[in-house]
Amino acid sequence: MTSYRSVMATRHGQADVLQVVENDLRPPEAGEVRIKVLAASVSGPDVAHRTGDTLYTGTPMAKNKPPFVPGYSIIGDVDAVGTDVENVAVGDRVGVLTIVGGYSEYLYWSSNWLIPVPESVDPVDAVTLILNYIVAYQALHRTAKVKAGEIMLIVGASGGIGTALLQLGQLADLKMYGLASERKHRVLCDYGAIPIDYHAQHFAEVLRQAEPDGIDIVMDGMSRMAIIRNGLSLLRHGGRVVSFGDPRHLLVLLQMLMTMVTVNLLPNNKSFKLYGTSRYVLGDKQPFLNDWTTLFGMLESGKIKPVITDVLPILEAAEANRLLESGCVTGNVVLAAPELL
Repeated sequence: MTSYRSVMATRHGQADVLQVVENDLRPPEAGEVRIKVLAASVSGPDVAHRTGDTLYTGTPMAKNKPPFVPGYSIIGDVDAVGTDVENVAVGDRVGVLTIVGGYSEYLYWSSNWLIPVPESVDPVDAVTLILNYIVAYQALHRTAKVKAGEIMLIVGASGGIGTALLQLGQLADLKMYGLASERKHRVLCDYGAIPIDYHAQHFAEVLRQAEPDGIDIVMDGMSRMAIIRNGLSLLRHGGRVVSFGDPRHLLVLLQMLMTMVTVNLLPNNKSFKLYGTSRYVLGDKQPFLNDWTTLFGMLESGKIKPVITDVLPILEAAEANRLLESGCVTGNVVLAAPELL
């Protein structure tokens, strides 16, 4: 084989800007490995990068100036290693939090930024842990520091991170409420959550009636100020809102930061916190590696089972993006190598 294919966003726009391109298959450079991609996630940030509808468009962290290959996370097998690579060998199974680059048959990556993955786990299931489950796990246990018996509202409970929060929240013995359209309520009930139809009900009014003493945690994946303000109004003493969504505009981010400062200074012991994977990107790797190890162990033991709506071939990333944007997806959409389909 002298070439491989990837799916490139030729410009910002709708899913049809994603085009299959051919690339030369070269040896890895010094300190680099070549990975045969087995599975790649399809996520909300992928769509935001593709459309340019993100605050971070064009920044070094986003790396989404066209043309570029989207794809926030992958799992694959090391196919070749460059010189000066000591911590990984050909045949090792690894994950990568790519941010961009995942929609590809092969990926070149620094050997210092690889996530060890047990060969015993299904790559299609496991790739959802690289982004969606790490966000859910750390938002719950490192940011909110949840305790058994607490009451939590999940905003966007039927999505990839939302269904991860449902599973992990059930394991943490939390009482859960979730916002989702009525047709997706079944998955919330499967994990013991009480569904709220955001189309037909005002969630704050529903929760004030159901929990007159207030709730402990709001997990917000939408980064909309109206939701954040309503969530803060529902908290009892010691309650916290954790927002992990990507604000689409600078004004929203500034409003969120001002709200965070104000809320966290008030003497009512309420808090508003922002969570993001940027700490990993900036070099604080060990907490993430520890938590990925924990999550892979939970997957191996059957404690968690990712909700996956569909698995498509890697080169059908455009169709996977359309599916994710259709609003019909519960949980995750995953791209996979032909041998896994």
